[in-house]
Amino acid sequence: MTDDSQRNFRSVYYEKVGFRGVEEKKSLEILLKDDPLGILPPHHDSHAQVMAYRKDQYSDVLHALRVVRFISDATPQVEVYLRMYQLESGKLPRSPSFPLEPEDEVFLAIAKAMEEMVEDSVDCYWITRCFVKQLNSKFRDSLPQLPKAFEQYLNLEDSRLLSHLKTCAAVSKLPYDLWFKRCFAGCLPESSLQRVWDKVVSGSCKILVFVAVEILLTFKIKVMALNSAEKITKFLENIPQDSSDAIVSKAIDLWHKHCGTPVHSA
Repeated sequence: MTDDSQRNFRSVYYEKVGFRGVEEKKSLEILLKDDPLGILPPHHDSHAQVMAYRKDQYSDVLHALRVVRFISDATPQVEVYLRMYQLESGKLPRSPSFPLEPEDEVFLAIAKAMEEMVEDSVDCYWITRCFVKQLNSKFRDSLPQLPKAFEQYLNLEDSRLLSHLKTCAAVSKLPYDLWFKRCFAGCLPESSLQRVWDKVVSGSCKILVFVAVEILLTFKIKVMALNSAEKITKFLENIPQDSSDAIVSKAIDLWHKHCGTPVHSA
């Protein structure tokens, strides 16, 4: 991972103990790296061995896919990750020409975004794999409930905006798959996306709801000027990227406003 992504994916630890400023983060990071404290990282001595196992497993799966001719040197890297995940999950199709399932498209979108955050291919695969597994296991029951929660919180923040969406019959046609199944991969730039994924990794998928709500609030004037579900959905699928950092910051504030300090709430 790059230095920035490492800091983002560790921010949950800083927030747990109440540090939100840059200097406090640096001070706490020094403490957490101090081995005599005996706090982090757990089983430090085994890290190198675990990473070696992961690299070996990565190489073995990669070799197996080449042998059965599912991948070649021309195969895009994110598709390689997908085939590896399918093979390890027992879901590899009979032929690489078979059409992709919706869950495969989700994996590819997340892997493509992760590739921009993580430099090493082995690390990228393992992080993507674990991230997707968390979505499919821990959040399996929560994710389908997020559209309803989105409507609830949007109503609290701006009932007039929600009424407009209902008038246009747009509520049921909003890009929920992009927002919640793909966790905004392909919607937000990676610099903003990793701040959102940090919260998801730390145990709360509800942050996704507040990002969606804040997108609507940020582009309220534009959305209110559109008079059809199709136009609204098309716009929301391709929002301007220059507002993304502000959107995520405001979404995190909304998250705290409605849920307190929900470090691990789903």
